[in-house]
Amino acid sequence: DFKYRDDTWSFGTCNGCQMLALLGWTSTSCSTIPSDRPRFIQNKSGKFESRYTTVMIPKSNSIMFKGMEGSVLPIWSAHSEGKILANLNLLKKLQYKNCIPLYYADQEGNITEKYPFNPNGSPFGIAGLTSKDGRHTIIMPHPERLFQMWQFAWLPDDLKKLGVSPWIQIFVNAREFCENNF
Repeated sequence: DFKYRDDTWSFGTCNGCQMLALLGWTSTSCSTIPSDRPRFIQNKSGKFESRYTTVMIPKSNSIMFKGMEGSVLPIWSAHSEGKILANLNLLKKLQYKNCIPLYYADQEGNITEKYPFNPNGSPFGIAGLTSKDGRHTIIMPHPERLFQMWQFAWLPDDLKKLGVSPWIQIFVNAREFCENNF
């Protein structure tokens, strides 16, 4: 019932991402077949990957990333089972329906499947998914580990000028959703 109420939202990172994917909270709008649900498997490297990486935020349905479209941001990644496994046609449908809120990016800000920029080897560089209505979002990297400026190992000069972490916006968006829907 929680999933279908229009005054609720969920945001799963890492293990939360894996759990919500298995429940089908972000893919059921494109397929109702349980075997089509994306799941997360061992990284392509076969190892636990803990690294500072970069992501690109495209236009998506996600309420969490509202107003962040076009951003290329550093983020922390730390997981062993982060490679998305899904039917490639389903992933293409999710892309078409703006259900991909986050992609791994290389040093130029381009979406990539190349290691080490994509630390797990996910197809199309996908780092997260969102539901068609944007209320349920899952991502493998950890923005919560960078919500204060001192937590950044590196930050471009233009983002340093903000004075606050650019990742704080996801928390602002969550608060605004609650204020507008309760």
